[in-house]
Amino acid sequence: MTIRDQLVSFVVPTKNAARTIDACLQSLGAQDHPHVEIIVVDNCSTDDSFAIATRRADLVARHGPERCAQRNYGARQARGAILVFADADMVLEPSVARECLEALTVDPGAGGAVLPEFSFGIGHFARCRALEKRLYVGDPRVEAARAFRRDAFDAVGGYDITLNAFEDWDLTDRVQAAGWHITRTYSRVWHDDGVVSPRRQFHKKHYYGSQGSGYLHRKPSHRRSLLRSSLWSHPRQLLAQPGLVPGLLWLKICEAGGVATGALAQRIRGTLIGWRSLDARRDGSAGSRR
Repeated sequence: MTIRDQLVSFVVPTKNAARTIDACLQSLGAQDHPHVEIIVVDNCSTDDSFAIATRRADLVARHGPERCAQRNYGARQARGAILVFADADMVLEPSVARECLEALTVDPGAGGAVLPEFSFGIGHFARCRALEKRLYVGDPRVEAARAFRRDAFDAVGGYDITLNAFEDWDLTDRVQAAGWHITRTYSRVWHDDGVVSPRRQFHKKHYYGSQGSGYLHRKPSHRRSLLRSSLWSHPRQLLAQPGLVPGLLWLKICEAGGVATGALAQRIRGTLIGWRSLDARRDGSAGSRR
């Protein structure tokens, strides 16, 4: 079987993504590689996501409770030796499937591939966000793989379903720790950010902070740093768009605050649960002595 004859499987988790999912699935169906399958795993959407997916995808299923479980479920249904995980608010360039297949088949030591990610949206802060994305391209401390050889994905157990944040870093790092290396494509992913605002970014990162304690509480040697020096290591790009720099800085301050407060809230909840459990055990012991 030649490379051109092999199947590439796209897995797309969704939840209330009606605004963006049609464009995403159209881009997957327009790949220049002739053999692709599109699998959508919907987490009980209350909008038209499921109906739109049934018109565009080869397989649509319902599964949850979070995107890691959705992705793993989709991977189990997939028939391709190459798995590409796209989010429902992404548009992929037509050569993504072909390049992922070539990169991960020609080099048997490559377990995953980074797809350079750019973004677009509406308004000033969306332009600030787009600048940020450009600054991250090529930085291995920030980028994570979206395409994997199936054998590498299966060998490390897929996505960690206990993580609802930072799971892309975690999977990429585990694939590398298992002995594979990470390659990259030239073809890009375009993330539709819609309307970007500091408030939305704060709440988004607050959720990540509250759900990512399993990753954030690891030893520094076992996780990536949230400090992103690549933001300031490309001064020419920043100087080329000086009007976006203050907005980008404000976005990062809001995001850092969101992660910090989310992680703190999670820690407080964990402490309260621990106290309640201890009180319950004490009450039970006292009752038994009576």
